[in-house]
Amino acid sequence: MNNLEVLIPITLFICIVYAIKVVVDARTRAKLIANNASEELMQAMLVGEEHNRRHGSLRWGIVLTALAIGFFVIEAAGWTEVTPGVVGVLLAVTGLGNLGFYLTSRKLR
Repeated sequence: MNNLEVLIPITLFICIVYAIKVVVDARTRAKLIANNASEELMQAMLVGEEHNRRHGSLRWGIVLTALAIGFFVIEAAGWTEVTPGVVGVLLAVTGLGNLGFYLTSRKLR
């Protein structure tokens, strides 16, 4: 990671995109409130956002736990170099974490 200057534009781009998303969401909510949107619509939006937040937290929790298990496997195996096998283990546990989330979210419906 000697080229940290590459990360600065990437991080800046991600921050700008996120800021635009937050502003657009806030404007949408403000317009709905200003136009006296129905109570059912507002309630449905709030319930949907809460559902998405919970599922997002669940997904990140499962995926990060799976990655932690992958790093534990790498450490236990004594691998110290970044090789295709190490990257494969990390990709596999990330995929398994996403599949675990999918199965868990289907049961929660």
